[in-house]
Amino acid sequence: MIKGTTKLLGVIGHPVEHSLSPAMHNAAISHLGVDFVYLPFPVKPDDLKAAIAGFAAIGVRGFSITIPHKQAILPLLSEVSPIARAIGAVNTVYLTDKGWCGTNTDVEGFLAPLQTPPTPLYQGGAKDAISAVESCPPPDRGGARGGSDWSQKVAVILGNGGAARAVVAGCAQLGCAQIHVVGRSEQNLAEFQQSWVNCPMPVQNLQVHTWDNLSNLISQADLLVNTTPVGMYPQGEKSPVAAGELDRISAGAIVYDLIYTPNPTQFLKDAQLRGARTIDGLPMLVQQGAAALKIWLNKESVPVDVMRQALRQHLGLD
Repeated sequence: MIKGTTKLLGVIGHPVEHSLSPAMHNAAISHLGVDFVYLPFPVKPDDLKAAIAGFAAIGVRGFSITIPHKQAILPLLSEVSPIARAIGAVNTVYLTDKGWCGTNTDVEGFLAPLQTPPTPLYQGGAKDAISAVESCPPPDRGGARGGSDWSQKVAVILGNGGAARAVVAGCAQLGCAQIHVVGRSEQNLAEFQQSWVNCPMPVQNLQVHTWDNLSNLISQADLLVNTTPVGMYPQGEKSPVAAGELDRISAGAIVYDLIYTPNPTQFLKDAQLRGARTIDGLPMLVQQGAAALKIWLNKESVPVDVMRQALRQHLGLD
């Protein structure tokens, strides 16, 4: 029940009506019995600065950010975490005594289903590289590797957009021996690679390739990740990789699609037929949201299963 004491959380974007975040966050809030509510706030690009000032004025405790504001909000924040600077985008904002602080929980969301048991970010080797960078006080999220040794593993990432940046950061946190990014434009790929050289979390073992090298890369991949929109609803019959090329995937390799609808995608169906282990985009969506909710509520844990179930029902997967 919303009362005068109810604290506000939300998501900003334009448009924002399609966001799944209210469904999963409000399910968790109800389960926990805390006096919060999570609302969608449509904010046009020209109104972003005014909206952020207004949020502070009415006591909003924190908010998620979706397209088109993930980069535009950076200069409006008092502090930005190293992981968000490395990715070049913020998806979660929370209030500190210094003002609005931005971070990015997409890396934690991406890593969660790859780690057994999952371990939080900001520990291990990557921390040494970024510790000297002034940043928000990082929420206590800890380390990188989880229960598997990735030091001899090869990651191949399809696409070189914003989602690919979070995946590259995640693979660096895991300690992958090689990280290969596949794209269509040589110029964009070169810029993508260069952007990691002097960023807050340098990635030295990153190589970039055009799409015509994909077949050879697939045969080497221990982890193959689709960050492109190819295969997303309503074009669920499409796949970013031709079935013939996917024949080269090793049995037991992990094939991960950030798309969560349809579920599974054609890409994952093809991979399953070839003996690969598959992960769809729903765990990442849930876990990045759970990581943000822990920050806002200052809790060590939140009901991830409740959030997952709420999304599955909302998407008609049950």
